[in-house]
Amino acid sequence: MYSENKLLLGKSSQEGKPVYIYPSMANRHGLIAGATGTGKTVTLKVMAESFSDMGVPVFLADIKGDLAGMALAGVYGTTADSRIEKMGLKDLGFEFKSYPANYWDVFGEGGMPLRTTVTEMGPMLLSRILGLNATQSDIMTVIFKIADDEGLLLVDTKDLRAMLQYVGEKRQEYSLAYGNIAPASLAAIIRAVVALEADGGEKFVGEPAIDINDWIKRDEDGRGMMQLLDCRRLALNPRMYSTFLLWLMSELFEALPEVGDVEKPKLVFFFDEAHMLFDSASDALLAKIEQVVKLIRSKGVGIYFITQTPSDIPNGVLSQLGNKVQHALRAYTPAEQKAVKAAAMSYRENPAFNTLEVLSELGTGEALVSVLDEEGIPTVVERTKILPPQSRMGAIDEDTRKAFTSASELCDKYDDLVDRDSAYEFLERYHVELKEQAEEDARLAEEEKQKAQEEKQAAREAEKEKKEAEKKAAAEQRRKTAAAKSVTSSITGTIGREAGKTVGGLFGSFGKKLGGNLGASLGRGLAGTLFKK
Repeated sequence: MYSENKLLLGKSSQEGKPVYIYPSMANRHGLIAGATGTGKTVTLKVMAESFSDMGVPVFLADIKGDLAGMALAGVYGTTADSRIEKMGLKDLGFEFKSYPANYWDVFGEGGMPLRTTVTEMGPMLLSRILGLNATQSDIMTVIFKIADDEGLLLVDTKDLRAMLQYVGEKRQEYSLAYGNIAPASLAAIIRAVVALEADGGEKFVGEPAIDINDWIKRDEDGRGMMQLLDCRRLALNPRMYSTFLLWLMSELFEALPEVGDVEKPKLVFFFDEAHMLFDSASDALLAKIEQVVKLIRSKGVGIYFITQTPSDIPNGVLSQLGNKVQHALRAYTPAEQKAVKAAAMSYRENPAFNTLEVLSELGTGEALVSVLDEEGIPTVVERTKILPPQSRMGAIDEDTRKAFTSASELCDKYDDLVDRDSAYEFLERYHVELKEQAEEDARLAEEEKQKAQEEKQAAREAEKEKKEAEKKAAAEQRRKTAAAKSVTSSITGTIGREAGKTVGGLFGSFGKKLGGNLGASLGRGLAGTLFKK
């Protein structure tokens, strides 16, 4: 409840004095801890409502769906009635009312789709979502580097798969410039991406990506808008849940300008089931979380972790949490007793009671509260009765949720998935061009082969024709030679016979013989002369 320009959490159990969080110290972060059923959700709602009334936008991770009632006014006739009366809240202006809220869901089921891109997620957080080992994470970093160097935009999971396949095809070439890229590691990353898609990951990795500036808004009455992220399904995958919320914190850190110390925060971020963020986190990731928590204060953002015990939070982060609300802790084992003692020792002692004893005696709706005063000094711990929330407790039905979602002014901007031209489309065209080029090269090679065969065939035909022509010429020459010999033989025979007759007539029988020899000799001589010619 927002009262006297401060956030009224409740009243001390001993004296009934108000217990406040000071607006100027609200971005020093905080912790809401306690065992299951001790009232953490009520405290969270009271604080969120107070911030909204103060004009501070709020983000809430709704693990169980019981924060959705923020958009509906609370009602009388519940267990809150007696608390309102006993604490005299009506005199302070307490009234049931609704709060301006937008509903989100990374899967687009319980609210508007909350998306980010592969590039905005970055290799480290994406590797954590995919459950990659150190070597595979290094290769993921190389994949991002290659995509950046090649000017390829990684928007959604199909872009990432296409990029992994592309690098695999050119692995030997890229290994020379970026280091060894093992095929087995690439295959493992691709399997992890496919598994993420099967879990619905393609729904929250895409565009339009969330613009954090859309959350830094107020309604027409000046109250801070509440952004409720339905995490009922997301929390079933703790690694994905914690990494996604860590990305949101990192996005806030990178997107918002430095503002230094402010009168009140620009945005307050409530991280429920915060232990999921730190479970199995690598040293590098823990260092990043601690860095964000330390530095985001100067951006005007307050982060409040909600978990069961302070020991769920690493010491480096826990030391940054100035506003602490500790509900009852149960200690049944030595380890739990040790955790209770550690929690009790973290507060400035109040001489009115024993902190350790009270910590185990607190009832539902009671808490030990220590905050930073206006000078930034932790106050002594107060046993405090927490106020009831002014909005509706519990979940809302799906029809009501859908009505609020569709009525949001942001619905048109974020409802429809946009698939713009990015790495997948570029590499599809690249492979089509490669295929077309290969087909063109094959066609040209076939044409060259066909041309060579035709030229060879033509050469064979020409050679054959040449031989045929030579053969015909030789035959014609033989025919001419034979004809000439035949003519010559006929001529010489006639001459010889005529000469023999003439000589024989002159010399009688002796002359016949002489004439025959003479005719033959003359015929041979004449034939030789004619044949030469």
